[in-house]
Amino acid sequence: MMDLGRLRALHAVATHGSVGAAASVLGFTPSAVSQQIAKLERETRTTLLERRGRGVALTDAAYGLAATAAQVLALVEEAEVTLEEQRGAAVGTVTIGAFATAARGLLPLVLVDLITRHPALDVRTVELDPPDALQAVARGELDLAVTHDWVNTPLAVPESLSRSTVGQDYADVLLPVAHPLADRPFLVPEDLAGQRWICQPEGTVCHDWLVKTFRGAGLEPDLAHRVGEYETQIALLAHGIGVGLLPRLGRGALPPTVRAVPLHPTPTRRLFAVWRTRAGRRPAITAALTSLRACWEHRSTASGDLVDHGRPTEAP
Repeated sequence: MMDLGRLRALHAVATHGSVGAAASVLGFTPSAVSQQIAKLERETRTTLLERRGRGVALTDAAYGLAATAAQVLALVEEAEVTLEEQRGAAVGTVTIGAFATAARGLLPLVLVDLITRHPALDVRTVELDPPDALQAVARGELDLAVTHDWVNTPLAVPESLSRSTVGQDYADVLLPVAHPLADRPFLVPEDLAGQRWICQPEGTVCHDWLVKTFRGAGLEPDLAHRVGEYETQIALLAHGIGVGLLPRLGRGALPPTVRAVPLHPTPTRRLFAVWRTRAGRRPAITAALTSLRACWEHRSTASGDLVDHGRPTEAP
């Protein structure tokens, strides 16, 4: 009888490409993963790892066994889902991933709500960018992820996943208070021609969205400062450097030297939750989805993040 934990270790190495990467995902040391596979080799009397240069690689036999392991792990998950469904209570462990601003602006509310309503549920969280979070859910490393895309930059969701809308987040132009445009009630993209932008690094969802938005208006944005952390972007703005376009979720209070001005049309990003379709019957998934929607509604109502898309909004 092959040990399930050893099959899981082999599957992780095959999925992530190395013992070190598999160890990081599984929460073990590389040595522990290697030991698990060595024991599996003895159980199966088959060579699964072979040394290549300074590293190791899976043999053809290992890849074949890893494919079978994927099927076994899927059956185990199905059995676990069925048992949880029969119990009818949100129990066990649920691991939720979220991108940075959702982790800061929404997840704390969700965690408190889940802990209060479902004390038997062990909630774990991981911060991940949207594309990475989708893949982590598909591979079974996360149970559920809060992710996002923009209306003009949709995010492809793997077929094995289900999705549900959580809400809509809006972005404003952020300007140093002394900027000539800072006193406008609203702005349109043409007002911002020639500005030096502070933006997310290339390859991120928000960077791609900013570029597409202004190119769609016939403008080429000058991306002068590419900064991953929104707090750093705001720090630059507070010192009179550049202009930015930041979502409201997780933005927090702005310093007095920075002003938010609405942009028309209002930039909108869509927040949604994703989970493996076959795990959707888990009461833990249902509880997490219910909490996400309720906390988003509460947060949006409390912060007044309601936008009339038919006309320019007034400055906050």
